[in-house]
Amino acid sequence: MISVEFLGPMSHFPAREVEASTLQELKDILSKDESLQSWLDISAVAVNDEIIKELSYPLHNGDKVLLLPPVCGG
Repeated sequence: MISVEFLGPMSHFPAREVEASTLQELKDILSKDESLQSWLDISAVAVNDEIIKELSYPLHNGDKVLLLPPVCGG
């Protein structure tokens, strides 16, 4: 199981425990939630506090995945 947390404007989504072996598999699982779909393509992803860009990145039991949407700043 991996834990998934949502940050910034996505923080209203509850954290989840998910079984997934790659980021692509995780994206496929999260895409089933229509309210998350628009965020998935624009958000950065961190696995264990490291930004990861490859959807083929392997996930392991106990990994912590953070979804980081773009934010506006001044």
